[in-house]
Amino acid sequence: MARVVLLSKLLNPTSIHFSPVSINQEFILEILLESGLVSKAQLDVARGGGHGSGLIEHLVQAGILTEEDYMRALAAHASMEFVDVLALDVKADVLDELPKELAERFKVVPVARTEGGLVVAVSNPLDFDTFDSLSHLLGVTPEFVCGAPGAVREALFKWYGIGTDPSKPPSSNVYEEKASETDAGDAPIIRMVTSLLMEAYTMRASDIHLEPMEKVFRVRFRVDGVLQEMQSPPKRLQAAIISRLKIMSGTMSIAEKRLPQDGRIQVTVGNRQVDLRVSTVPTTHGESVVMRILDKSALQLGLPQLGFLSDDQAIFEKLIGFPDGILLVTGPTGSGKTTTLYACLNYINRPDKKLITVEDPVEYQMAGINQVQVNTEIGMTFPAALRSMLRQAPNIIMVGEIRDADTANIAINASLTGHLVFSTLHTNDAPGAVARLVDIGVQPFLVSSAVRAVVAQRLVRRICVKCKAPAELLPSDMRALGIDALQISSASVSRGAGCENCRNGGYKGRAGIFEFFVVDDEVRRMINERYTTTQLRKRAREMGMRTLREDGIRKVLSGMTTADEVISATMGDKE
Repeated sequence: MARVVLLSKLLNPTSIHFSPVSINQEFILEILLESGLVSKAQLDVARGGGHGSGLIEHLVQAGILTEEDYMRALAAHASMEFVDVLALDVKADVLDELPKELAERFKVVPVARTEGGLVVAVSNPLDFDTFDSLSHLLGVTPEFVCGAPGAVREALFKWYGIGTDPSKPPSSNVYEEKASETDAGDAPIIRMVTSLLMEAYTMRASDIHLEPMEKVFRVRFRVDGVLQEMQSPPKRLQAAIISRLKIMSGTMSIAEKRLPQDGRIQVTVGNRQVDLRVSTVPTTHGESVVMRILDKSALQLGLPQLGFLSDDQAIFEKLIGFPDGILLVTGPTGSGKTTTLYACLNYINRPDKKLITVEDPVEYQMAGINQVQVNTEIGMTFPAALRSMLRQAPNIIMVGEIRDADTANIAINASLTGHLVFSTLHTNDAPGAVARLVDIGVQPFLVSSAVRAVVAQRLVRRICVKCKAPAELLPSDMRALGIDALQISSASVSRGAGCENCRNGGYKGRAGIFEFFVVDDEVRRMINERYTTTQLRKRAREMGMRTLREDGIRKVLSGMTTADEVISATMGDKE
């Protein structure tokens, strides 16, 4: 049998997912020009002949290009081995490995058997719908090689009795068979997707939302917490764009459109490496895609960049300097809790400390820190991971979120045995974290013994520094915030006029507003005696705790943000 160079040396089973799904004529011509099979002069002459969409067919008929040369160039572009299918001595037992109905459906033929499975010859090395579908139906991923379309058709007729007499010319254009599922090919699709990701990164978007509607394919970016409508691509490109993103993830199936999928994409923008967490959900009009942009530069945030004023920063540095106990960061989803925890770890990450985190998912990979990914499917839950982590003798532990009694109790026991533990909770204010822990099943005496402090936070947009200008507070804003004329007299109230730097929005970046609830001896006694959240809050106020709104007011008066932002972020602040 003729020698077949298997793709295992060139192409692993998942690497095909990083190439285009389909191609169009212009993309093929680019490959032919790059490979030197067609010169620019020959192409210009052919274009002048008015052949339109049949340009490649004309090049073959004119003898400028052979079918085999064309397919070899296409296969080389896909890093796929090209084989002379009809020269191979394919045994009957190999043909039995691929059912006739699948060979007919996908226009492919088996050519060899390997230790791990089957080698299958295809006539379009960029038809990844076929690759994915065939792998799914066979239950294993074959190794794919490329054969000339005419040879594959003849092999189908000769070996399976499929099709018509190979001596007759095919009725369709074999060069563009299944090559384009849309009016625009993959070269434009790839450029469009790349441009979309770069624009989102340039705008500092935290999320990209691709939402299929009945007649439009809506694109929105979340910038500084606010969704902004972007120019929508044509609805007809919806499937191609979503398929391209799935391919880039390397783990998502383009054939599966009925079930939600998750994946990750890693791209390079300029000299930065950016990770995107991808989620797809089937909707009435197609798959909705949300991509969370995880910019690793966020890991380098210092405490001042979080929005702390100098006095609060001093308190926070003292809290994260404790040798043991629990520090909780609370707030709703999207309030910046994880960013604050990462900034804490970055601040205290030193060679003499061992830090371990357990997260779901691990959003950022940090140098010098052991990070554990939760995987409930194999039993790697938060409690299981925590138990294992304690045997690793860490100094500092970060738990992504306390969700249940088991996680809470293990975290508290860890803090009581000499570990400093950071974690998050979903509560509206700082004192409410105590009631939340008790509600999920932690004994009050354990809460009072372990919890050192709770920090509640929200995010507000920063005024753009490039177009920042003095402003006056409206009387309605002053009433809403409880600000009097005396406070205004020494303030630096500002607003953003709008400029190119902030895309005329007046804001650029976000900052936190914070509420510190420090547990002292009196608070411990109150927790043990099951005092209410209202009573704990009253005690915290007596100790000097500023509410979220009060901290926001300070940042309005200092010119960091605006009254509208603080009012919007602290609607639930009763004080």
